[in-house]
Amino acid sequence: MKAKRQKHSGAFKAKVAIEALQERETLSELAKKYEMHPNQIARWKKEFLERAPQLFEKTHPADKEEKDIEKLYAKIGQLEMEREFLKKNLKKLGL
Repeated sequence: MKAKRQKHSGAFKAKVAIEALQERETLSELAKKYEMHPNQIARWKKEFLERAPQLFEKTHPADKEEKDIEKLYAKIGQLEMEREFLKKNLKKLGL
């Protein structure tokens, strides 16, 4: 009978990756401690290191939302101007 796949939370993965980074125990010891394969721990450690720089970037999700809102307001302004222009010229044409 096949064993079910284990689903681990992000907090658990981070905890294991940090322990692997501290190198107080070998990957084999950590694997026994958490009952998983050492390759999985190595993958989580690698992924943790790859994504760590993103934590310290200056742009935050809130900044991106503000930029999107500014773009939307600019588009609204442009459309309002076009609508007024068309309304004015339609009156001139008598339509």
